[in-house]
Formats: sequence, structure tokens, C-alpha cells
Amino acid sequence: MVMKKSNILFLFFISMSFVALAQNEKPLVREGNKEYKNGKFDQAESSYRKAIEKNGSSVEGRYNLGNALYKQNKYDEAAGVYQNLNNEKLSTDVKAKSLYNLGNTLMKSEKYQEGANAYKEALKLSPNDKDALYNYSYALAKLKQQQQQQKQNQDNKKDQKNQQKNQQDKQQQKQDQQKQDQKKEQDQQKQDQKKEQAQQPKISKEDAERMLEALKNDEMNLQKKLAKKEGTRVNIEKQW
Repeated sequence: MVMKKSNILFLFFISMSFVALAQNEKPLVREGNKEYKNGKFDQAESSYRKAIEKNGSSVEGRYNLGNALYKQNKYDEAAGVYQNLNNEKLSTDVKAKSLYNLGNTLMKSEKYQEGANAYKEALKLSPNDKDALYNYSYALAKLKQQQQQQKQNQDNKKDQKNQQKNQQDKQQQKQDQQKQDQKKEQDQQKQDQKKEQAQQPKISKEDAERMLEALKNDEMNLQKKLAKKEGTRVNIEKQW
């Protein structure tokens, strides 16, 4: 019987020691809160991280860490902290605030669809939250504007592609026309050559032989006449 009591007492001391260890993050959280209020967000981040190292389940430490990251424009890191928190069982009030902060973080990253979804979930938990309602409406308006801009960009790209294609088509048409004109010119030249050849007088073989014979006779007569002249040399090769 005594052994049982001592065991119970021993277990009680162990459980109390774990509680004490779990509570060690509180001073660090308070220190972080003080630094946060003074605008020292980087120091607050450091304090909250140390608190989480001591107690990884500290909701307050992680929630405030997300806020400190947000204040330093570390939106992706802050969003990760809030999302991890929202995956756990939290009180309705804390979860609504965490979703609201997540929405703010996503909006800063221009993730309007995700931001609107976060505000919508926050409103389900806290329907009377006017800030969440306003931001939800704002997110929807920015989402619509973003979609219109994306559509405009797509239309502009489509127009640019069409313009490029039209230019390429015109260039191709110009090249094709140049080839056609060049071919027509070549064909015309061939036709002109054929006409010239057709217009040239045709000489029979007999006439050509007679003309050649006459040329030979004239050349021989010329050489004879030159040979009679004193000092005249015929068929002497010219030198340089």
C-alpha cells in the first residue's frame, strides 16, 4: 500500500515538472510581446522562436510569431505559421483571428483567391467581424480586377501573336511576289531571245559555203597584192 502511494507521488512530481518545463516559454513570449509593442519586430521574432523551442505546442508563441513575421514583410513565412495553426484544434476566437491574419498575409502576396477564402472561413467562425467582412469584399474586388487584368494580358499577347503572324504573312507574300516577278522577267527574256533568233535571216548550207569560199579568195588576193609591195611582210607574228 505504501509503495502505491509513493508511485503516485512520484508520477505527480514528474507531471508537475513537465508542466513547469512547458511554462518556461511564457517569459519569452512576454518578452516578445514587449519587443513587438516597441516596434522591434526582429527581436520579437527571435523571442517567440525561443519560446517555441521550449514549447512547440505554444499557440500564443506561434500566433505572435506569425504577427512578427508579417510586420517584417515576411509574408510567405507568416502564412506558413498561420496555416499550421489553423490545422490544429484551436478555440473559435483564436482560429477566427488566425484565419483573418492569414487572409491579410495572402493579400499582401496578391493571392486574392486564397485571401478571400481565408476571410470567408473567418466569417463562418465570427460572422459579426466587420473587418473580416470588409476585407472579404475587398479581396473579391481585387480578385475580379486581377482576373480582368490577366484576361487583358492574354488578349494583348494574342493580338501581338496575330500582328506577328500578319507581318510574317505579308513578308511571305512579298517574297512570293518577288519570285513571281523574277520568273516572269526570266520568261520574258527567253521569249525575246526566241523572237530575235526567229527574226534572224536563215542561211542555207550552200550559201554559207559560198560565203566562206569568197572570204578565202578575198584574203588570198589581198595577200598577193601586199606581197608585191616592197618591204611588206605578210603573216609576221606580232611581238610584245
